[in-house]
Parts: sequence; structure tokens; C-alpha cells
Amino acid sequence: MRKILFCTTTLASALILSPGANAQAPSADKMADPSANAQADGQLADDQSAVSGGLADIVVTAQRRAENLQRAAVAVSAVSGDAIVNAGVTDTAALGRLVPSLVVTPTGGSSTAFYLRGVGTLQANAFGENPIALNYGGVYIARPNATSGTFYDLERVEVVKGPQGTLYGRNATGGAINVLPQRPKLGEFGGNVTAEYGNYDSKRLLAAINVPVGDMGAVRLAGQVVDRDGYLSDGYQDEVGQALRMSVLVEPSSRFSALLVADYFHLGGKGVGGVLAPGSAFGNSSGFAYPGYAAPRLKDRIGGADPRSIAALSLSPAPAGTFLANGFVVPPQDDGFNDSSFYGVALTVQADLGFADLTVLPAYRRTEVNSRFYTFGFRGIADEDTDQTSLEVRLSSKQDQRLRYVVGAYAFKEEQDAANAFYQGRISNTLVQPQLETTSKALFGQFTFDVSDALRIVAGGRYTDEKKTQVTPVQLYGPAGLTASAISRGEQNESRFTWKAGIEVDLGPQSLAYANVATGFKAGGFYVGSVANTFNPEKLTAYTIGTKNRFLDNRLQMNIEAFYWDYKDQQISFVGPVQIVPGTYASGGVTVNAGDARFYGVEAEMQYAIVPGGILSINGLYNNTKYTSLSYVAISAGGTPLRSGCSVTPNTSLPVAAPARLFGVDCAGKSGLNAPKWSGTVAYEHTIELGNDYQLILNGRSRLSSAYYVSLEYLPEQRQGSYMQSDASVTIRAPLGRWSLTGFVNNIEGNALIAASVSRPVLQTAYNVVSPPRVYGVRANFEF
Repeated sequence: MRKILFCTTTLASALILSPGANAQAPSADKMADPSANAQADGQLADDQSAVSGGLADIVVTAQRRAENLQRAAVAVSAVSGDAIVNAGVTDTAALGRLVPSLVVTPTGGSSTAFYLRGVGTLQANAFGENPIALNYGGVYIARPNATSGTFYDLERVEVVKGPQGTLYGRNATGGAINVLPQRPKLGEFGGNVTAEYGNYDSKRLLAAINVPVGDMGAVRLAGQVVDRDGYLSDGYQDEVGQALRMSVLVEPSSRFSALLVADYFHLGGKGVGGVLAPGSAFGNSSGFAYPGYAAPRLKDRIGGADPRSIAALSLSPAPAGTFLANGFVVPPQDDGFNDSSFYGVALTVQADLGFADLTVLPAYRRTEVNSRFYTFGFRGIADEDTDQTSLEVRLSSKQDQRLRYVVGAYAFKEEQDAANAFYQGRISNTLVQPQLETTSKALFGQFTFDVSDALRIVAGGRYTDEKKTQVTPVQLYGPAGLTASAISRGEQNESRFTWKAGIEVDLGPQSLAYANVATGFKAGGFYVGSVANTFNPEKLTAYTIGTKNRFLDNRLQMNIEAFYWDYKDQQISFVGPVQIVPGTYASGGVTVNAGDARFYGVEAEMQYAIVPGGILSINGLYNNTKYTSLSYVAISAGGTPLRSGCSVTPNTSLPVAAPARLFGVDCAGKSGLNAPKWSGTVAYEHTIELGNDYQLILNGRSRLSSAYYVSLEYLPEQRQGSYMQSDASVTIRAPLGRWSLTGFVNNIEGNALIAASVSRPVLQTAYNVVSPPRVYGVRANFEF
């Protein structure tokens, strides 16, 4: 760690002292005042910087204030709404293509898990919560299955790395994803329509209209419709959805505003599907191990319900082939579906009190999930109704004072009524009907004090009180019918204080250095089971040192951050043993505090306006991850030795009804999941002036990554190898941007990347979720 900090500091110093680094730079006052570059709180600046041909300034609200990205002493990646549209991002799963430190994994139905610099966990049932908070329009979304349907008509998306809590309503262990929709604009009538068509019969229509209401109000209506065939041969991995958002802004004076936002999203189609993974279960990676047997290749995208996949599975060695032949287990079917709806309403009231700015944000969200999926080789059914209410109140000091602060209070309540069923076949079926309630209350604040014009100290804290209760009937079915049933009950209370301390130094008019220590936690909870069904909070301490700089007449931007994260009592989720009654176990979603880990590395982001109209962007992450301890108990329902890339030993500490057997698994020394040691993106955009104010825009982007594992079993077929994946587009734009026409191709290489994987219980064969193939199409945009 010392070497990393030394190298980072040395590099930053060398760049700062380079000749001409600060020539013609904007003043420090302008850099610190976001209002000089934005029309409204949190907007991206539309104008270029003061230097012709330089880089545009970006205003973010990652620290709950509108501030220039280069003056925010925190690691945050900002992606504009236009960039999201141009990259073809329609949901959270595709966001990882634009942010190297973020890996997004679909986990079945509509659920999504986020991994940020390796911090994350699998979410497979109603009990799950993400350690990376997703905030939509400032409102925290608790359910991992409710994060879809938000990626349209956006101002930007911010990905904030590291523990969050001293500035945010809900605490988060590893970071936050802030999705910020476009706000209504006063005094403006206009809108846009974007239509897109591509292969796999992909159809996408986005539209937005902004209507002024007198001098003090405006209404914005936006929507999106997506309809695309599945990428897999059995029709899975399609995309069908309809979204609508209405925003009403009332601003009677510059000292008061009220923004009401209501949104709706319906998710349809067959949903995410799994592909039988060729690998060690079947011999070599080519899939040839037994006469007449060949496992499907991932790049062929042969879905698990495809007869070719089922035939390959039936030819596999015992127990898989035997269990399939006698009907004890069943393969994936083609009857999966999504029919889920998500609703939300939020009111943001902002008032200038003279001495400070007040923000009051009450919100309500409802999630109605109805899905059947075979993502990991067996049938899962999710029928969940969730009601979430929250209230956040913040008071922010004025910027023009020596001591600045953001203090707030937060209240959150969530009620869930769910039914999760997991069907293996006649050998084992589990029905879980959790009724969960979570209440969380918090006080938080962060203070910045100017020691001098160039030196600031930062201190913040958060006190959280969280309570969870559950009543969960559980039923286990075997070959003879109902085997066992029980009612799981529980209550957890957790109070925790987390904090942040740091220092910021202006090394020059356009050079900032910072260092801080921050702590975060995610509360404990429950999983399926009648006894021993709780897990404790996880904790993370993050040590950070970074620098942000502009050089070469404002044409070169270089941001570097070194970090060391100490992860304690990590909550890991997997398909493991669930005790229904003493001695009777079933396979289900289990979450345990399995281990400790340490992550350290360096993340760098560079933008360079090489020539007028041409911008090169290079973002890179070196992330060295290691589990210093990681152990858990797994079950083999058929009694056969457990397949794992970790150390496996028989476990006889608990009585288990035959033929099931328990095994202890020790993965200490393994690298973090979904955490490549090296990853990065390289992008170049060039605008060519054609005359008569027409423009030709050329855009290319590649993501590069070293190898990493995607699942806790650490099997060879669950290892994503190193890769490069590239996208390209060509756009012709009319004067004033009145219309544009784009041709695009994504995943030029046609990679079949492993997005998620689970070893199916009983059969112990892995099913992988595969990333989208090569897609291409045309996109037309009209502004009015």
C-alpha cells in the first residue's frame, strides 16, 4: 500500500509541475462555484470551458451539493444521459460497459446484483439487499428486483465508490449508483423522440416532452418502450418493457421549488436464461469427455431449455444423467416469464432559508414481482409485493462560509409479502413465504472547515438504528410429497455509528489532492430456515488518497485514486443448506458472514482533447483482491462429493437425513468475485464539421479486462477469461441538433462473457448467464 501511495503522489506531483500545466486556467473561485457552469442543481454543463478546444466542465451532486466534478474530493464516475443512449444502455446490467470498476450481474427474474471494486453479493430471493445502493432521483431503492426501467431521459448517472452514509439517506457498504432523471425546464417548450431498430428484431422508442405552465411551472413527460427477441436459442434473455415518468416542477421564486415525480415500469418477456456451462463437470473445456457427448459452447448461446442442451445434460455422468432419467430432477423448461410492475412517487421540496438550504424528500415505491425463471438450471418462482416509504430531510449550509455542512435525518420502512419457490424435481422442492418488515432511522452529517484558502478538513458521521422482523412459513417436498414444514420467526435490532475523516488541499488553480478514511456497514438480516437463519452486519473501512487535475490549457484531465479497503464479516449469498426442522435440510438461498477480505489498488481516469473536436478517454483500474478468510458449509443433496475450486472436507457437525451430506468449504486466499485485477476502458470521439453546420461524429470504445471468477464455487467453467469488447458508432447531426442518425455496433468481437453463474444443486453442473452477443442497428433522434 505504501508503494501505491508513493507512486500516486509522485506521479501527481510530476504532472502538476509540468511546464504550462496551469496556463490560462480558470480561477479557483470559478472552479469551486458550480453555478458558473450549470443552469440548475446537478446539471451537466452544456458550455465548453473558457479555453477554446478544452474539456467541458461537469457538475455532479455526489456530495449532496452541486459542484464541479474536478472539485469533488471523492471517487465518482459520471456518465451523461446522451452517452447512456448512445451506448445502448437500457438497464442497469449494461451500465458496467461504461464504468470499469462496476460489474453488474443478473441473478434471476428481474433481480440484479452490483459489484463495485469487488464489493457485492448474489441476490436470489426476497431477503436480499445490495451492498451498493441504487438511488433513483435521490430515492434509495431497496429491492434488487426493482432497479430496472429507470434508464431513459436521464441527466446523468453517477457511480460513487466507497462507503456512503455521512451524506446519504441509506447507508451502503461499497458505494452508490445515482440515477438522475431530467428535470422539467421553466419557460421552455420542446421535446425529443428517439427510435431504434437492430438485429434480434430489437425495437426501442423513447420520447420526452417539456411543457411550461405559466412562468412558475413546467411539466415533463417521458417514456420508453423496448421489445427485443431473446439472445438464447430457447427465447430467453429477451427484453420487453414499458416505462413512463411524469415530472411536475413548481418554482414560484428563486428561493423555493417543489418537484413531484411519478414513474411506472412494466417488465415482460421470458427474462434472463441460463446456458449449460462446458467445463470440468464434463471433462475438458471443449466439452468432449464421453463418447457421443459434447457440451454446448457458450458462444453458441444454446439455452438450458433447448433440446440440444437437455440431451447434453442427459449424457453426463452420474448423478446428473441418472437423476434426469428417473425424473428425480428436471431440466430447464421454456415456460419462464416476467410479469412485474414497479411504481414510485417522490416529492422534492427545496427552500432557501437564508442561512442554509433545506431539502425535504418524502417518497413511496411499490414493487409487484411475478416471474418464473430457470436462470441457474432449476425452476424459481418469485411472487412478491413490497411497499417502501422513506423520508429524507437535509440542511445544507451556504458555500460562501468557512464552515460548511450537510446534516440530515432519514426514516425508511419496507414491508414485504412474498412467495419464493425452488423446484428441482421430485427429489427436492422448497416453498418459502416470507413476510418481512424493515425499519431504519438515521442521523447523518458531514462538515468541511477551511483551515486556509488552500487547505480544508472534512469530518462526518452517521448513527443508524435498524430493525428487521420476519415470519416465514417454509415447506419442503420430496419424492413422497410433503417432507417437512415449519414457521421461521425472527427479529434483529442493530445500531451502528460510522464516520469519515479527511483532508483536501488545492495544489493549484486546477489541481486538488485529498485523503480520507471512511467506514460503512450493511445491516444483518435473515434467510430461509426455521433455525440458525440470521446473519450479522458486514463492515468496511476504506483508506483513500487521490488527486484531480487539469493541464495543458484545460485540454488534459487526469484523476488518480489509490485505495485500501478492509472488509470484515462479509455477507455472502449462495445456494446452500437450509434447515427446515432438525436433521432435515433443503437447498435454498443462504446468506452467511463467511469471511474477511482486503482490496487495494489504483484507479485512474484520463481525458485528453487531442485536437479540436477529438477527445480521447482512458480509464483504468488495478484491483488486488484477496479473501483472508472465507469458509462456509454447503450441501450435496445427492450425497456425492461436492464440486468446488476451494478446499472441501466432509462436515458431520449437524445431522442430515440421507442421502444428503454436508461439506465444509474453505476459500481463503482466493481473489474477490467479479473483481478483475486489471480492467479499463478506452474511448475516442471525433467530431468533423461538414459545412452548413452539419456534423459527422465518430465514436469508438473498448473495455478490457483480465480474468476473474464470477461465482463462489470457483469452478473452471465459472472463470471469465481476459477479454476485449468493443463498440463503435457513426452519427450525422443536423444544425442545432434538430435531428441525428446513428449506425452502431456493440460487442464487435462477438464475445460470450459470463455475467453470472451458479452450480445447480443435486446435479452440481454449472449454468451461466451470458452477456449480449454482437448487436447492431440504427438510431434516429428528433428534437423539437
